[in-house]
Amino acid sequence: MQTIDYKDFEKIDFRVGTIIQVENFEKARNPSYKIWIDFGEDIGIKKSSAQVTHLYSHEDLMGRQVVCVVNFKPRQIADFMSEVLITGFSNSDNAIVLTSVERPVPNGSKLH
Repeated sequence: MQTIDYKDFEKIDFRVGTIIQVENFEKARNPSYKIWIDFGEDIGIKKSSAQVTHLYSHEDLMGRQVVCVVNFKPRQIADFMSEVLITGFSNSDNAIVLTSVERPVPNGSKLH
């Protein structure tokens, strides 16, 4: 494993936001959702594409707070611009389990 300095970690802007809209992403190569996340006044609403259909339905995702990287360059996926990366971990079946917070925090809160 490669080590990094704390300054390297500080370059990644992890923020929490609340999922406010979910749609099936029919044009994606792999089963995916188009997701809109509210990060509060400073950052606003951002979009992401996420391959989380194996474990989460639309209803499971709506209102859920997730941890995202908000300072990656936007990425074009088919006809959709993904602006943030929703973080998660692979389970034993290689399905993504979303990174979340243990209790509600204000949207836009930064990971320390």
